[in-house]
Amino acid sequence: MNTISNDSKELLAFNKPKGYLVTRSDDLGRKTVYDLLPEWAFSEGWMPIGRLDLESKGLLLFTTNSKINHALTTPQNCIKVYEIWVRGHVSDEHIAEALQGVQSPEGLLKALEVEKVGMGGAKTKLRVKIDEGKNRHIRRLFGALKDPKFGTPLKVLELKRVSIGSFKLDLESGKWRFLSQEEEKLLIKSLYM
Repeated sequence: MNTISNDSKELLAFNKPKGYLVTRSDDLGRKTVYDLLPEWAFSEGWMPIGRLDLESKGLLLFTTNSKINHALTTPQNCIKVYEIWVRGHVSDEHIAEALQGVQSPEGLLKALEVEKVGMGGAKTKLRVKIDEGKNRHIRRLFGALKDPKFGTPLKVLELKRVSIGSFKLDLESGKWRFLSQEEEKLLIKSLYM
């Protein structure tokens, strides 16, 4: 284990690649994030803070501290930022609907902010901020919106979490590192604990 005194003892960051489950083990033998982390992360009980589905990638934080875990996953406590590619042309009306929210079996799904950052063929790149994380929140939110031209649901093709609170992803895919003590302080200071 890294013993540099500037490292956090409470938090580590990981850039999850697509195709890995965020779970300690899988009955079907599929790859999990623990396959890419050091063995001690599993044996010492480092738990992911929140989830990213199998097809999603980006920032995951891990901790052994249940208080930090709870604070980072409590709705309205921590802003998370995602970059997504959506099939179809996302209109200002779609963005307004996403900000207002749509009902789902999991309750109201909505975004705090949605910014259009690019286009590529029939795809739109968005930067989305949320402060809660219901199961497949962003995928379900945009899937509830219809393409006006074809009447089909919008579809999130790619989803990457780029920040949690004050901490921004700065790692290559599949890599991990401890947060510095300063990064940990900044992150925790922004929470309501």
